[in-house]
Amino acid sequence: MRSDSDLTARARIRDAALARFGADGVAGTSVRAVAADVGVSPGLVLHHFGSKEGLRQACDEHVIAAIRGGGGESSAALGEALQAATPIRRYLGRALLDGTAAASTLFAEIVERTEEWLAEGEREGWVRPSADPRARTVVYVSWLLAPLMLGDQVGRFLGGDPAETATAVRGARAGMEMLTDGLFADDRWLKAYSAVEDLT
Repeated sequence: MRSDSDLTARARIRDAALARFGADGVAGTSVRAVAADVGVSPGLVLHHFGSKEGLRQACDEHVIAAIRGGGGESSAALGEALQAATPIRRYLGRALLDGTAAASTLFAEIVERTEEWLAEGEREGWVRPSADPRARTVVYVSWLLAPLMLGDQVGRFLGGDPAETATAVRGARAGMEMLTDGLFADDRWLKAYSAVEDLT
């Protein structure tokens, strides 16, 4: 059985790796760099996680746990993840940019949880029905994740790092305003895309 100090060291190493992987990517991060950030030996990192891949897997599990938000089906899966600590947001954006198998798993988890949440919203009456619930979910998730993946470009215009809370909230509020009140005053663009879809 592990001691409390052993578990605390493991969590500190994982959190340091989360920040490093989010900033530099998995390929650009060494076990030695993570160990230095925590003030421990590389051997202790390997003792807890076995390898850099094991450390990455622990970070993925931590992010998925944040997305699950305690497990209730009513959880706003992606919203909870994006309101979590900045390192989680930054890690998620970098993982998706790197395009690893783990990132695909993370994205699938987010889509699944968000689709459940939107379906629950339909049943309760606070989400409008959709002709294509899966497409709606994927577009919604992609829309909310885009600022994390376009961090530098989005930050130039919003005045801060989209992984930081203040900028993330500013962008999310603008998105919620459009989703709640609408953006266009008539349905000309919806009709245009529907016509294109009918031709395919």
